[in-house]
Amino acid sequence: MTRSVVLGCGSYLPQNVVTNDDLARRVDTSDDWIQQRTGIRERRIAGSHETTSTMGLEAARRALDAAGVKPADIDLVLLATSTPDNTFPATAVTIQAELGIEQGMAFDLQAVCSGFVFALANADSLLRTGQATRALVIGSETFSRIIDWDDRTTCVLFADGAGAVVVEAQQGTGAMTDRGILASKLRADGRHRTKLYVDGGPSTTGTVGHLRMEGREVFKHAVSMVTDVIEDVFAATGYGAQDIDWFVPHQANRRIIDASAKKLGIAEEKVVITVDRHGNTSAASIPLALDVAVRDGRIKKGDLVLLEAMGGGFTWGASLVRW
Repeated sequence: MTRSVVLGCGSYLPQNVVTNDDLARRVDTSDDWIQQRTGIRERRIAGSHETTSTMGLEAARRALDAAGVKPADIDLVLLATSTPDNTFPATAVTIQAELGIEQGMAFDLQAVCSGFVFALANADSLLRTGQATRALVIGSETFSRIIDWDDRTTCVLFADGAGAVVVEAQQGTGAMTDRGILASKLRADGRHRTKLYVDGGPSTTGTVGHLRMEGREVFKHAVSMVTDVIEDVFAATGYGAQDIDWFVPHQANRRIIDASAKKLGIAEEKVVITVDRHGNTSAASIPLALDVAVRDGRIKKGDLVLLEAMGGGFTWGASLVRW
């Protein structure tokens, strides 16, 4: 059986660090207010020279180095983003060109904060069906460009960054002890689209627009939705919360992460948290957190790693990966 095995990961964060106190000088908020409600202490904001493609490119290069793979070995570049460089072409083709890749496919995938999980599942399908052999899956966002910086309910949450993984098709036994992506479950429900959205677009306003969110509604749905797909992944693999080594959730809000882990029965020490330093980087948050936990030695070869995310749409999904 063909399995999609993660060979290496990489990440990139902008140089500019914005603390809660920095934001308190701009809008009516405070460090205590932000930390109590979100768990965020600081976040990174892209400079004028940093874009979704430049950050994604650097994360991709670091992932390739970690994997010991050359750009010429990649035949699929899949970028999860809600903040592309241009309306078209896909920002993935810019990254592909900058890496010198001349073969295979390159395209963007838009599922907002669930984007990386959706992209990883799509790459897995293309690899397992033989349409690609080695993929670069990237999450990169410049959410600072679509934030209303006078809206204190959203400007304190979102931030910029990029993360990437290299995934290769390898032959496994078909057992759940194989390395690679063991199962993924993806969902969407467009009835909730106005609870988290951007109020602009090419075919509506002709402008980029700003992010708008009904925070309480998002929080209310988040825990039940993400635990639903996680339970589906457990059912598909025969594993349970007690079996996983690491839980790497979308880094949206510390309270959502804690509530989800508690509901699932996942021990606190197994949860990877970066939201305090990164804020909500949307599709970049999971690969950023993965890279932190791999580089500090927590996630090791053979570990069972659970990924989950929920984003605008609503979209939500989970993947279980043997590292």
